Order: sequence, then C-alpha cells, then structure tokens
Amino acid sequence: MGAQKSIHAGKAKIDVNIDFTNKLCAALMLPTLRDNGNPLSLIIGSVCIKHPNLFGGSEKLDVSWDKGLYDSSVLVAYRRPRSKWLAQQSFVIQHSTSPEIGVHGFPIDNFSRSGSGGVNLCRFSAGVDLNEPASSKWSSTTSIKFEHVRPINDDGHSICRDLDGFPVTCSGGPHDNMVVLKQESCYAKANDCSFSQLTLQIEQGIPLLSKWLIFNRFKLVASKGLKIGPTFFLARLTGGSIVGDMAPYQAFAIGGLGSVRGYGEGAVGSGRSCLIINSELTFPLSKVLEGSLFMDCGTDLGSGHHVPGNPALRHGKPGSGFGFGYGLRLKSNIGQFQIDYATNAFWQKTVYFGISNLVS
Repeated sequence: MGAQKSIHAGKAKIDVNIDFTNKLCAALMLPTLRDNGNPLSLIIGSVCIKHPNLFGGSEKLDVSWDKGLYDSSVLVAYRRPRSKWLAQQSFVIQHSTSPEIGVHGFPIDNFSRSGSGGVNLCRFSAGVDLNEPASSKWSSTTSIKFEHVRPINDDGHSICRDLDGFPVTCSGGPHDNMVVLKQESCYAKANDCSFSQLTLQIEQGIPLLSKWLIFNRFKLVASKGLKIGPTFFLARLTGGSIVGDMAPYQAFAIGGLGSVRGYGEGAVGSGRSCLIINSELTFPLSKVLEGSLFMDCGTDLGSGHHVPGNPALRHGKPGSGFGFGYGLRLKSNIGQFQIDYATNAFWQKTVYFGISNLVS
C-alpha cells in the first residue's frame, strides 16, 4: 500500500510517507472528482524535513509537503526557543490548494455523494502562532495571520463566479484578502471510565484596508465519552456561526465523514450557522477489532439563504438531515483503520474508509 522512510542528514531529519492508492481506488470502484489521465494523480503522500538546531540556538525548522488525491499543501514553520512559562512562538507560511466541495459541490445519488462544482480554493497564509503554556486541564493557542484566497477552476485558472454565474468571493473579484486573529481554547479531562473535552474557536477578521473582510466566526465542539461495561459511548456536539462579511467558502458545510454520515460532503447543507450531533457506541469483537453503532444529525438552522449566492438552495440541499449505521475499527501498531456503513434519511447507503493516528 505504501512506504515510510526516515533519513538523517546531519542534524536534519527527513520523513517520507508515500501511499499508492491507484489500485486501491480501482478495486473499490470509488468515484473520482475528476480524471486528468495522469496515474501519478492517484498517489498520495507526504515529505517532511525537520531541523532541530538551525542557527545553533535550538531554533527548529519544519518544512512539509502533503499531497492528497485532489489537494496539496506546503507548510514552513520556524520556532524559536522560549522559557517554559512564556508562550511559544511559531512563524508559519502555508500554501494549499483544495476542491471546495462542501459548499459548491452538488449532491448526487440521493445525497449520498457530492460531485465537484468546479470551484477550488488556492490559499496563501503567513503569520505567527502563540502556544500558551498548558495550565491544569486547559490549553490555548492564539494566532494572527494574513490570508489570500484565490478561487480557481479545475484547469487552474482564476475565477470569480461559479458555474451558475454567482460570485465565489466576498469582494466579487478574483481573490479575497484578510487578516485573521484566531483564539482557540481547549479543556480536556480524562480517567479510566470517561473523558470530557471542550474546544472553542473564535476568529476575527481585521479590516486593515477598506476592501479586506471584517467578520466574527466562532465554533464550539463538546465531546463526552463514557465506558459502560465492555462498551464505550461517545457523544459530540458541534455548533458555530459567522456574522459580518462572508464569502461562500466560509460557510459551515454539513454532511460527510466527521459530520453527518450517510451524506456526501456538504450534502446536508451549508449555512452561516450549524448544529451537529454525533453519537456512537463501540463494543469489542476481539483484541484488535471493534464494532460500532452510530447516529448523526445536523442542521444549518435555517441560515442557508444567508450565504451569498445561496448555493445550498441552488443545489437542492435539504438544510437538515440524519444518518445512522454501523462500522468496524481495526487497531494496529501503525494506527486505526475505520470503515463505516451509513444510511441517510433518503435510505441511500454510503461506505466510508479512514485511517488515523499513523506512525511515521
């Protein structure tokens, strides 16, 4: 399936992880968003270069490149050493390209899959991350970054309107610029029988220039896990909203793996607000294999028509939906393999595959 390799060059370390998914996708007959005829496009992987002492003062430099089937990202992070009781600084530059399916994609097969809407996002960001020292069960991260977002079509050309002729940026032009101040706080508590986690993200757009976006966007994720005999029950609540200036790609996309299973990515809805509830019960089948039963539901709280261009209405998204199903979890020394079999409110079935916590 793939290969992993670590190479040491002096004090620098190079981690290479390549997965060959060409034959896998063909065997599973998974649909592709677009086919450019290049077999290398079906190779996913990552390359990471780490230097622990760049200038002799314990400065750390990380350069990584990640390639997916339809997206790619380049990240450069420079970290200066600071005292443990001070916030740790990281200077970060990132460039990424990914398809915007959650908002501009259109549902197909009774909302069980999402087709490409021909809109991709090319993002460039540069700024500073401040990781506050962990205090008890709380941790906090603050960042301020400049972001440049440029929508492109499947051929890589800049666009300012979607296939229906509606703007895909807030400015109405070929790109959006913004300075975003982001605060993320996380509370976590765990013991042998249960765990609780609360994450709050707040983003504030700062209009340094008149045409730059000004907005406030918040997202809350609350999770609770409880061990009941040999089984484990997990519940998660996700909510969010955005006020002020807004581009369509900033909408909350509802549907898909990690949201409402049984639907394609964003096939439930895309709005200024969202509310998603996930519940899952896992039970052991063997030492390394677990079974699961789950139910998900989500809604845009009637905010889909407040998104510029109302892409949810044009694509016929219901705005709310629920899915349920079962799955398997296989634990190994390289991570957890997951397969879910879900049914949505239209009784259309979807299969999800996932791999998490890979060891490089």
